[in-house]
Amino acid sequence: MQKSDLAYQLERFGLVIVWVAFIALFGALRPDTFLTWSNFSTIFGSEAVLVIVTLGLMIPLTAGDFDLSIAQTLTLVSMATAILDARMDLPLALVLPLGLAIGAFIGLINGAITLYFRVHSLIVTLGVGTFLHGITLWIGNSQTISGVSPVLMEWVIIQRVMGIPVAFYYAIALAFLIWYMLSYTAFGQHLLFTGRGREVGRLTGVAVGKVRLTAFVLSGVLGAFAGILYTGTTGSANPSSGTFLLLPAFAAAFLGATCIRPGRFNPWGSVIAVYFLVTGINGLSVLGFRTFVQDLFYGGALVLAVMVSQLVSGRKERGL
Repeated sequence: MQKSDLAYQLERFGLVIVWVAFIALFGALRPDTFLTWSNFSTIFGSEAVLVIVTLGLMIPLTAGDFDLSIAQTLTLVSMATAILDARMDLPLALVLPLGLAIGAFIGLINGAITLYFRVHSLIVTLGVGTFLHGITLWIGNSQTISGVSPVLMEWVIIQRVMGIPVAFYYAIALAFLIWYMLSYTAFGQHLLFTGRGREVGRLTGVAVGKVRLTAFVLSGVLGAFAGILYTGTTGSANPSSGTFLLLPAFAAAFLGATCIRPGRFNPWGSVIAVYFLVTGINGLSVLGFRTFVQDLFYGGALVLAVMVSQLVSGRKERGL
């Protein structure tokens, strides 16, 4: 029994152990550049947007659906925020709720098409994401929009706590809220039941369609929030700003399902996975590896994470 408990704890915290080993390795090789607070504050602060995108992906994934449109939701809302703020000079008190409403509407469209036309979410969200990219190019005239309000930048990247931009703390607060939702609310439990088996969920009284639709809307809102933070981080918006985040977000979501709560998509595992991946990329960059290593690292991590996640899930099912 003790061996079994030890093995389970190693499985839960294995990714954390490897993360610490990465830090120790890169720190030993480049202590003057890697083991500095400025480097770690950059890692934690600059990747808050990726954490939020990963958390957004995680919600429909928990229900057994995919949202491939979340990166383009981010890009569209980022562009809309920049245009409404910098070009049309609307107040942020109006711009920010409008951005979140755009994300909710996109999630509603994804969910409605998936549920009522019975099309696989992978196909629906891929098509919607491509459509959104076209809208982004259209409204932004395929250009970068700059001149965003300093107030937005102030409350995203300039304000710091312990040297880390406040965007990091927004991401951690969201992770806490999602953890609470999954652990202590009826909707969170229904989300988990839906992901484990939709027919079983229906038989136990879960409104599966409503749960899946809500998951898509929440994913859209988080994608929109990530877009607002991206605009505040860079002070601008460009038509391809969020595209490169989709692969690492999926890699982190599946990698996160191998730790903390193995076999289940969970927010704290996702957060740890994001910073594990970013630490690896940062360390390799400090060692002088070229930029193509990023694609190799993220792509390899996604494939490995999916394989390990499937193995863990299969073992849990056999154990049941």
